[in-house]
Amino acid sequence: MKTTETKEKKTTAKTDAKKGTIRAKSDAASGLKELFIDSLKDIYWAEKALTKAIPKMAKNASDKKLIESLNNHLTETEEHVIRLEKVFDLIGKKATAKKCDAMAGLIEEGKSIMEETELGVVRDAGIIAASQKIEHYEIATYGTLRQFAATLGFSEAATLLEETLEEEKGADIKLTEIAVEAINIEAAEAE
Repeated sequence: MKTTETKEKKTTAKTDAKKGTIRAKSDAASGLKELFIDSLKDIYWAEKALTKAIPKMAKNASDKKLIESLNNHLTETEEHVIRLEKVFDLIGKKATAKKCDAMAGLIEEGKSIMEETELGVVRDAGIIAASQKIEHYEIATYGTLRQFAATLGFSEAATLLEETLEEEKGADIKLTEIAVEAINIEAAEAE
């Protein structure tokens, strides 16, 4: 009988693999609250990593408006870290970070863009592109987290996450304005 059960399990695992189903880790989230907390840990790591990455982008930018925008967003990002710590506190959890592979990749891509461009408007255009990819990831994440918090009844946490979401949207709009008003045009003319 044991042999039959083992064969059935192996067959099911193979069938799942054929369907493209991914087997969950043993500590995988089984409920929305666990997924919410796991996602909070992810973005907490991401925001902390950005407090180190943004100054490097600002140092490698040449346009004054871009540098100012990056420095202003650094201040906001530092506030995002504090706000996330408040969210953790509101839901009764210790603020802990879990490496965010997506943000690590986006930060690395930004670094590569800087390495592959000369200092000046072309690099500035690349920094804006990399920064907007980061902003779009954050907008998606905070929108999802805000909704999870609301669904779970964490209304104060949802309000804090909404505040951050709006700041991320504002940063994206500012980057677009800088790109469209000058940087992209100057970068095109540099060719």
